Amino acid sequence: MPHLLLVRLLTGVFLLISASTAWAHEVRPAIGDLTAADGRLELALSLNAEALVAGVNLDGVTDTDETDSSDRVDALRALSPEEMAERLRAALADVVAALDLRAGDAPLNAQLDSIDVAPVGNTDLPRDTTIVLSADLPPAVDTVQMSWPAEYGTLVLRQQGVEDPYTEYLSGGQGSGPISISGGDQRGALATFAAYVPVGFDHILPLGLDHILFVLGLFFLSPRIRPLLWQVSAFTLAHTVTLALGATGVVSVSPAIVEPLIAASIAYVAFENIRSPVMSRWRPLVIFGFGLLHGLGFASVLGEFGLPQDRFLSALIGFNIGVELGQLTVIAAMLALVWVALRVDEGRAKVEAGQTVYGVLIVLFLGAGFLVDRGAMAAVLEVDPIVFLAPLAVLSALCLASVTLVDELAAYRRFVEIPASAVIGLVGLYWVIERVFL
Repeated sequence: MPHLLLVRLLTGVFLLISASTAWAHEVRPAIGDLTAADGRLELALSLNAEALVAGVNLDGVTDTDETDSSDRVDALRALSPEEMAERLRAALADVVAALDLRAGDAPLNAQLDSIDVAPVGNTDLPRDTTIVLSADLPPAVDTVQMSWPAEYGTLVLRQQGVEDPYTEYLSGGQGSGPISISGGDQRGALATFAAYVPVGFDHILPLGLDHILFVLGLFFLSPRIRPLLWQVSAFTLAHTVTLALGATGVVSVSPAIVEPLIAASIAYVAFENIRSPVMSRWRPLVIFGFGLLHGLGFASVLGEFGLPQDRFLSALIGFNIGVELGQLTVIAAMLALVWVALRVDEGRAKVEAGQTVYGVLIVLFLGAGFLVDRGAMAAVLEVDPIVFLAPLAVLSALCLASVTLVDELAAYRRFVEIPASAVIGLVGLYWVIERVFL
């Protein structure tokens, strides 16, 4: 039938758009360990050296494949550790100048101590390189500071060897500000909590595409409050447990195992939505099990940059609450988008109103994706805005089909829930294949 062909076409478009987002988590934050003692400063940086040497602007980038220099980055990843170290040495003078290491207000003459490049692995994935810089400190200096250019992405800067050490998450060209050599710059518990809430939120929106799709898989079983509450509660409880256990080191599972299983969980919940519109008695238990996996994924993110040991609990709670706020934002945004379609499906709103709303939304989403300054939006959102705007436009088109063909039995389920779940499930399957075999 023509309307079924329309749904299949829209679903295919949605699939192509969603598949383009499959490489989540490729750009990781750099880690900087800063030590100042016995008249000497040492800065150990663990970072994505290939992107740095290739001149990639990492501000707002989550995947180097999104950049014009992606082929060059992949070629650099194929170099031996010795060859890559030589390329990095050639660019090091510019890097040291950009870091602008200072003691008080006086610039420091930082020198290279060592470069350690990891062996060649999968060139589609980043490898870690550690650079150690050092400089002599002038006498009677109390503070040091450094810059971190926006084009280098995000840096987690951690002071070592003192009580109450400085720890900061630097992004967007933010500098460290003065850091007391003797320590004492650590935030209080409340300030640490507040600082880690946005870190957790960012891991869902906009960076956590796999977690977003899992939450949407829960949503598209049914937008009704009771089944949604059961599922979200089970998921939240489970990932809170393993996030805490993983962050404390009690449980440790390789990302090579966790990431494919997370992708499989996305496929499972989505395809189960197609099989039945009713929540089975076992589904909350299954969601709980999948939540345990996602918690390990969250813990691996924290493991990349660590938590301040003296404010561990405050940071962990702040991160977890940020994750919850991100998930609730995803659900609230989806509910707002499909609300009129649900009202029309229930006979509580007019078809014409639904057609007007979704026609306008399609134009707005597509217009925003192609007419606004995508570079500026990417700098704010940290991803290309088309990653979100194009799927929202397609989902609005599915809602338009639902309200237009409302006389069909269970129109909302047939034209919104099932196609959206099918796409989510197919993307999950693709991720399983990509993460295991590619």
